Amino acid sequence: MSATQGAAFRAAVTATGFVLDVPVIGPAEAAERAIASWQDGAELRLLPDGRWLFVLAAPVEIRADRAPGLPVVRTDRGAQAAVGADTRTAAAGEFAVATGGVTVVHRIAALPELDPAGWLDLSGITLHRPRPAGATEHEAEPVVEALPQRPEPDLRATAGIAPRSERARRLTEDAPAGPRRRAAPFAGRFRPASVPGPWALAAAVLVALPLLLLAAQGALHGGALLLPLAAGLLAVLRKRAGGAVPGPDGSGGGAEAGTATPAPEEHGRSRRRARRPLFDALLARLAMRTAGPLIQGRHARYLRELTRAFEQRRWEDALRDAIRLTGDRSAEQKSWLSLGLPHRYEGALRPTPRTGGSGAASPLSGRTVHEHLAALYQRAAEDLERAGRIDEAAFVLADLRDAPAEAVALLVRHRRTAQAAELAEGRDLGADLVVRLWWQAGERERAVRTAYRRAAFAPAVERLAADDPASARELRVAWAAHRRESGDRLGAAEVLWADASLRPSAVGDLRDAVALGGPTRSRALPYLLALGAGESTRALALAVLDGDGHPAATGRSALAAALAELPAADPAQDRELATAAARAVVRDGGFGGTLGDRDAGARHQRLLKRADPLVAADLARPSRAAPAAHLHAYTAADRAGTLPVLDAALLGSGAVLVACGQAGVRLLTADGRTKARWDVPADQLVLADHGGVAMLVAGYGQVREVFRLDLATRSVRRWTTLRSRQIVPSFDGRHLITADDDGITVLDTLAPRPTVVWRELGGGERLVGRLARTPAGCTGVVVSPLPDGTQVVELWCWDLPGWELRSRLRPDAFSPGRSAALAAGSLLVADPQPADGSPDRTVLHWTGESPLARPGARPGIEGVAPHGPIVDGDHWTLAVPGPDGTGALLHTGAGAGSAPTATVFFPQADTQAPGLRRHADAVTHWHRSGRVLATTPDGATLLANLRVTVG
Repeated sequence: MSATQGAAFRAAVTATGFVLDVPVIGPAEAAERAIASWQDGAELRLLPDGRWLFVLAAPVEIRADRAPGLPVVRTDRGAQAAVGADTRTAAAGEFAVATGGVTVVHRIAALPELDPAGWLDLSGITLHRPRPAGATEHEAEPVVEALPQRPEPDLRATAGIAPRSERARRLTEDAPAGPRRRAAPFAGRFRPASVPGPWALAAAVLVALPLLLLAAQGALHGGALLLPLAAGLLAVLRKRAGGAVPGPDGSGGGAEAGTATPAPEEHGRSRRRARRPLFDALLARLAMRTAGPLIQGRHARYLRELTRAFEQRRWEDALRDAIRLTGDRSAEQKSWLSLGLPHRYEGALRPTPRTGGSGAASPLSGRTVHEHLAALYQRAAEDLERAGRIDEAAFVLADLRDAPAEAVALLVRHRRTAQAAELAEGRDLGADLVVRLWWQAGERERAVRTAYRRAAFAPAVERLAADDPASARELRVAWAAHRRESGDRLGAAEVLWADASLRPSAVGDLRDAVALGGPTRSRALPYLLALGAGESTRALALAVLDGDGHPAATGRSALAAALAELPAADPAQDRELATAAARAVVRDGGFGGTLGDRDAGARHQRLLKRADPLVAADLARPSRAAPAAHLHAYTAADRAGTLPVLDAALLGSGAVLVACGQAGVRLLTADGRTKARWDVPADQLVLADHGGVAMLVAGYGQVREVFRLDLATRSVRRWTTLRSRQIVPSFDGRHLITADDDGITVLDTLAPRPTVVWRELGGGERLVGRLARTPAGCTGVVVSPLPDGTQVVELWCWDLPGWELRSRLRPDAFSPGRSAALAAGSLLVADPQPADGSPDRTVLHWTGESPLARPGARPGIEGVAPHGPIVDGDHWTLAVPGPDGTGALLHTGAGAGSAPTATVFFPQADTQAPGLRRHADAVTHWHRSGRVLATTPDGATLLANLRVTVG
């Protein structure tokens, strides 16, 4: 190198680009240098020898020895040349660079272009879409309907069986239209069915009662002529009064003119019971006095012909004319009379989604005929199976014999798994059987969806393991993936742990669970220690056991209980941890009250056996202190915060998640210091039951923008924009419950677009107030229309996750705005005007599925509550003005019929803006003025008391 060339590397140059020596410094370092010097309009191109040509959009003055790479300058001829290259060899649009002492010229446009966008990790950045200024209406995304469809297999069509013959139709034309279903006993609480009007009922009594009395006394000689007239008049009156003959499923049929046909049941909604006809028994008793021999003869002739066809194995005629039997009626079901044969299933004779009630049996045939037909059908199914006519055999068992479980077993024996799964699900057989069959049929996604909806993962895996261990392991992995996708890392690890071969794959889930802190961390640590985790995991477990704070909130009790069941892999570590856990149990007086006395004693003994013998000998037995019976009183911070609080919750880690409206979301320590913040507007938090995920909701009128926050990784991403009146403040990590004018909607939050997986209510039913939810159930007040134009108010209770309607209660008292439903199935009404007339007391009225323990006692609170109760799950609070007339005093309790267990006072605050949250073994009270206070669920221990401020 000449002296002139050496000086060029030390001088300041006007660089139009740089050559980055990637083979020497590496791609990561080269990318970092390019990004640090990037300009809008810059280019990055790949040279043949692996180096990068970084062309700037505008020249920069820089010293050559401080440049990110070899400087590139512009020559007099308009070319680009790296320092040290011969500038005379390149023309405009070309680039000259020295390689191995020789100048090589490249045409810049011909060099491959590199895209640096792939180097950027945007997962931790929140995307904000600019919106016009002013009150512009937000656009809600369209909703995808994906309601589960109930299979309705048509075994008659599959078997190729033609419709019944004309002769059989004539012989059975007087058969009733369908089985009678016993309506749910309303008992003053359930919604009543349609009933005849008063004039129709009076006319029916005037006509039927005298005829019945005369016939019973033998004084009516012309009964054969008069009784049909009476029966016809009664039928007309029934139709005019709104009654309808039940159809094959027990619903009203529409075969006759003037009879209303009800709309078919929608998939994804709760099933309702049909009403029982009012006058069929009376008509049967009247007609039996005169028409018995005629009816009996027709029945006998039909049975003889049907039996002959089956015995002669004329399957075409026999199966065409056979009628469907139903199971024996339950002991408490009344035996209503009918004039017809056992119910013939009209239409396509396919397995119905709902199992029928007891069949309509004639008093002239009785149980003997039923048993005769059942034996006839059973023999026919066996003969058809031996002949290889599997479809017809399944039809006989499922539709004629009313034994769908036997039909499923037959199909499985002959390797027709998909058909068996469809029949099992359509007939509501065991959920574990349905899941196992769908999984074996290759319908994996449908099997997982069914297992979740019917809470059947565990029994399905156990049932599948007996037949196919490999498939059972695959189903277990899918179960764990379902929990992992919902944010339940600990749940996914626990599912995998049951199979020893899958335990190593749970390490990632366990480490994410440890990152959540609190009881979740404590339950995950023993699994890692059992897998041989290192020194850092042992030190963390010891720190939890030796720490201070509430044993349940810090997770100390959960860690001690888990260590008693799961020893560490290293014997020395296990002895040290067992000793520390035994000490913690004695210090805390047990395992935090989460275990029964016998279980707690057994676990403590297991810890002592593995602990240091000298320490174990000196430890006393744990004694749990009796809970305090007095009312716990707390006072929040005396000054308002500088940021508004629109929602808040104490997490399992001990941190407090706060929604501050347009100021974003913050994660605070128990004393108010900021641990993390997200610049995402939110005025509502929807927390997953397992604590790993939170949905951040920002409301703009009826439109809500929703983000998903992963609390383990602290990453946030936008999900969708919804149009909804209310969103339930908790969910299972996947399915979000919303409510609007159309009823209740359940959305899948893991779908790229809002997808409906379940709907409730409809047909004029309307939700009043807010829904209350726990992982096990959901409750709400529903107003339903009646046929006479009036409305009935009921408390509807569902079991989750399958949305089975458990009860519909008519509340003793209901006042819109002053009532709130509790998830366990009760309604709380706050009455500021008690019976004794005292103006300074609010009485609490309860309506529930079970009677109160003290029916004569009505708990109340001092002061007049200007607003109704606030409820989250089964916890409630009621705000009244403070003792001196200023501030807000919150009275908090749990469950139906309970008196308040704690009070929280917010000084210098109004009673219109408080809130309540029950999550992670804590009850959080918050006020819009920027103050948050959290206690244990029983109110005995203060967990957090803070102000939310900027900074």
